[in-house]
Amino acid sequence: MERTIAFIALFAALTAALAFVPALTLAVGVPITAQTMGVMLAGCVLGPWRAFLAIFIFLILVALGVPLLAGGRGGLGVFLSPSAGYLIGWPIGALVIGAMIHQLKAIDNSFLRGFVACLVGGIIVIHITGVLGLAIILQKTVLESFWLTLPFIPGDILKAILAATIYWMLCTNRPNSLF
Repeated sequence: MERTIAFIALFAALTAALAFVPALTLAVGVPITAQTMGVMLAGCVLGPWRAFLAIFIFLILVALGVPLLAGGRGGLGVFLSPSAGYLIGWPIGALVIGAMIHQLKAIDNSFLRGFVACLVGGIIVIHITGVLGLAIILQKTVLESFWLTLPFIPGDILKAILAATIYWMLCTNRPNSLF
């Protein structure tokens, strides 16, 4: 039980620490940050429900005003900003990644397993909620919002590659550190 709590706290803290990697804010008002890699890693390492909890706790702290998002943002206002849909998608994406890691156990290659899970949960799921959030906040169509999010994709693919590589290294060198 203590190990589980420690790992949940660790990945919430890791996601917060990734805010210090300089962000690039697009004209649409949503920053490109390294924090989605924390979401991906949580899903790969913690499994579905622990990953969900880690990111959900992180978002509770953000909602309480702790400036844990890129650019030192925090508070309830971020859930009314163009980033809202992405933030709401983070715990869902972490849950999907964790579930896929377990469902794809038949794939022997842990890098491929992690990469596919990160693509689906860390990019597709988060972008679906992000696009829907943008459409609501910016009062645009879903298609218009989708086109606005395309600049995120290359960086997200790079983050998925990095998260899958770290997951592969853990599977290879420290398999007992995974849930």
